[in-house]
Amino acid sequence: MQDPDRSAAHQDGQRDVDPDVQTPYPEQPVDAVHTHEIGNRTYVVADVDPLDVDGTRTVAVGSGIFLLAFLLLLPFYGRLEDAGRTWWLWTCLAGFGLGVIGWDYCRRRRRHRQQREAARRA
Repeated sequence: MQDPDRSAAHQDGQRDVDPDVQTPYPEQPVDAVHTHEIGNRTYVVADVDPLDVDGTRTVAVGSGIFLLAFLLLLPFYGRLEDAGRTWWLWTCLAGFGLGVIGWDYCRRRRRHRQQREAARRA
């Protein structure tokens, strides 16, 4: 049998909050929430600073993986040719080449950004 006080409190859609029980998530301030409405959807925008990531490490690791895949497929060139899958090998090589270009771009962009920040501080 349900407690009559408890069932009455739930009729209006409110939930009981026990002040002695700690919730895993703190109460969020409602007045500081920023939202954007796009079409019929509303998105909540978090009030956080963007990560200071320049992508250099990510592009370098991706390029290294493409190179590793190319080197691992190279001994199987004959099998790949017989199966009509030599494009796998050339895709890995193209991924490595484009990754090297992207890595150089990210390094130059990071260097220019660091120089700009140093000039701003001085």
